[in-house]
Amino acid sequence: MDFQFEKELIVLAHRDLEIRERLSKEGKLAAGYHPEMEQVHRDNARRLREIISEIGFPTLSKAGEKGSDAAWLIIQHSIGEPEFMKGCYRMMEENSLDINPKNKAYLYDRIQVFQGKPQKYGTQLIIGGIPYPVEDKINLNKEREKVNLHPLSEKEINQIPDPEQITEIDSRDQEYLIWRKKVGWV
Repeated sequence: MDFQFEKELIVLAHRDLEIRERLSKEGKLAAGYHPEMEQVHRDNARRLREIISEIGFPTLSKAGEKGSDAAWLIIQHSIGEPEFMKGCYRMMEENSLDINPKNKAYLYDRIQVFQGKPQKYGTQLIIGGIPYPVEDKINLNKEREKVNLHPLSEKEINQIPDPEQITEIDSRDQEYLIWRKKVGWV
């Protein structure tokens, strides 16, 4: 099957990851949102908007598995564009039978965390590799199973902070909080 935008989406996502890796090796990703990384994310989001206006959301049937996954990565990294990310999530919901459910779960969690709200699937981590607070620790593995994520151990689940700790967690990094306010997450 010929997926019109599959290769282009893969190239865009690959470029994102290459630049991320280079900046990481150079130690330039630890201090805030690096301008070069931000520009790549903005450029990729702009191009993805154009693709969406032409074919709709890049689902599995429209862009192939790799193309659809690449589109998700572009969306997942468009952190400076809250409305774009939220709009893409709505499109993923509308096309949920034609997308990778794991991608939708990661995007849902990322949006929730940027808004300072508990996540559903435990995909977003805080310092120390512990998941950011979740909506429901008791049913977390049931939710993860629904989207093909591996279960977390009881020990891992017990380490997850309670939602009441979100304000304290988010206030640990004032630059991050200022940035989230500036771009419209909070």
